[in-house]
Amino acid sequence: MPLHLHWFLPSHGDGREVAKTPQGAPVDPTENIRRAPDIDYLGQVAAAADRLGFTGALVPTGLFCEDPWLVSAALAGRTSRLRFMVATRPGSVSPAVAAQMAATLQRLSGGRLLLNVVTGGDRDEQLRYGDWLDHDQRYARAEEFLDVFARAWSGQPYDFEGAHYRIRAGRLTRGHPVTPPIFLGGSSAAAHQVAARHADVYLAWGEPPEPLAALVKKVRDRADAQGRELSYGSRFHVISRDTAEEAWDVARRLVAGMHPDTIAAAQQRFRRTESEGQRRMAALHQGRTDDLEVHPNVWAGYGLVRPGAGVALVGSHVEVAERIEEYHALGLDHLILSGQPHLEEAYTFGEGVLPILRRRGLLADPEGDR
Repeated sequence: MPLHLHWFLPSHGDGREVAKTPQGAPVDPTENIRRAPDIDYLGQVAAAADRLGFTGALVPTGLFCEDPWLVSAALAGRTSRLRFMVATRPGSVSPAVAAQMAATLQRLSGGRLLLNVVTGGDRDEQLRYGDWLDHDQRYARAEEFLDVFARAWSGQPYDFEGAHYRIRAGRLTRGHPVTPPIFLGGSSAAAHQVAARHADVYLAWGEPPEPLAALVKKVRDRADAQGRELSYGSRFHVISRDTAEEAWDVARRLVAGMHPDTIAAAQQRFRRTESEGQRRMAALHQGRTDDLEVHPNVWAGYGLVRPGAGVALVGSHVEVAERIEEYHALGLDHLILSGQPHLEEAYTFGEGVLPILRRRGLLADPEGDR
């Protein structure tokens, strides 16, 4: 299958550092300037991804993010081809309302919605949203959410009686003919089960090829047992430069800018996590700042301080293209990429790596599957 590359919209703000400097620590103003996630800046990032030929852009959700539905609706009019991978949490909106929102966004964007269903992984953040379910309960709710969403999208009246949702005579009265593909991630058995039954694309955070291939195989085996065929994808940061030395200089600078207190606090938080994926990220480096290259051109430095995807592809444009080709050969058809700052790095990657992948005939037509 062709390879779909997606970019990332930094709706929580952007900058050149991986983590903010702790309060009271010396600040280098050239390294800690933050860009607010206002619509003009996000519009620049989206326009760059659109112009360069990325298939889509992940629009994240979380306590520090702007609302992904509103951001995507606002940016749909500033782009022409780019698809918006809206992250949504089953605990934040009912599936019937989500279907209505999705149909509206499909009309506003011309059918460019991708739906990323996020169960949540940070216990403290879940509680701040008023969500008290534990890990497996959240995946059980996600399964019901996707069941109801599919019934609503059919346009037919339906009833639903579950542990988390009860709906009588539900119906989506203003539907849309283009069904948004469902992206769902997670490293646990519960995540694999829900993805195998309901997702179109299973996502896992970036890891070295061997363990990532093992995750994909687990989900593929479950999907085969359900008589379903899925696509697979992963999430990486990227540091790509004209030469490998330039790229690794950037990686070393990022680690040098991580305050030890920030690293220690992040590692303590990760040890409390309910997320299997987060535990896998932390295990790649165990808090050490040396020996972070866990596979050629695969660097675990982001995971020292960042929750979520903690691995970056680092190297020359040719080397990064080779690693992407390696992951694609494992069966990954979707890669969600990011770089800091996202505007400049979209162009660096788009003008350095994308032409190599196009020459090798790997990339999908951004409009080909709409």
